Amino acid sequence: MRLYAVVAAGGFRRHATYRVATFAGVFTNTVFGFIVAYTYTALWDERPHLGGYDLPQAITYVWLGQALLMTCAMLGGGFEDELIERIRTGDIAVDLYRPADLQLWWMAGDLGRAAFHLLGRGIVPLALGALAFDLALPANPLTWLAFLLSVAFGVLVSFSIRYLVALSAFWLMDGAGVSQMAWLGGMFFSGSLLPLNVFPGLLGEVARALPWSSLLQVPADVFLGRRTGWGLAGAYTFQLGWALALLAVGRVLQSAATRRVVVQGG
Repeated sequence: MRLYAVVAAGGFRRHATYRVATFAGVFTNTVFGFIVAYTYTALWDERPHLGGYDLPQAITYVWLGQALLMTCAMLGGGFEDELIERIRTGDIAVDLYRPADLQLWWMAGDLGRAAFHLLGRGIVPLALGALAFDLALPANPLTWLAFLLSVAFGVLVSFSIRYLVALSAFWLMDGAGVSQMAWLGGMFFSGSLLPLNVFPGLLGEVARALPWSSLLQVPADVFLGRRTGWGLAGAYTFQLGWALALLAVGRVLQSAATRRVVVQGG
């Protein structure tokens, strides 16, 4: 486990070196947060308590979305692009020779990335949003801890999805199409456009049952106090269930892909 802790720390330091990009990302998230917040304000003025949220909760949801956009890689752009390229060029053979598990190696690096983005690109937009708007911030420190745990589970689900996307390159040799599909799924079904609680009828039920809801909707509901007691336990079970299921599928595909590499390489 020490090896993977070192890899995670390396992932954190790697992203921390891009200070200008981080500053630009914070600026972009903040500006976009203001745009969406005022859009939500207009929408909630017309439809108070839409999706079960009052206006402060809806605006808080906006800033949580900006804080978790890169943390949970809702729009992709994490390790998967690099892994797809290594598969395409054949450099993946070097990774397979490492005395480390391929899935755990990339997971550790992605956890380091997520930790940096939560600190480097998550805190500032949320703090600025709290200065400009009346946000529904939890008064209980335990709610903040419960939220952070839910975010960690969301990062695991996000990694699991993107790992499957990357592994598809073993068969497709170009993961651009699958990446685009995953990007669209992450954007729509994570709730980054609108809270999934707003979606009507069957569409809402399906959207909330898909793994992408673990990236934003579930952590946001924990933060807003809508998941407590057994509801909180159910939220964690939902996130962990999807994470374990997707990681297991990733393990199966990894095994099949490894055999494919061996066969192709003679």
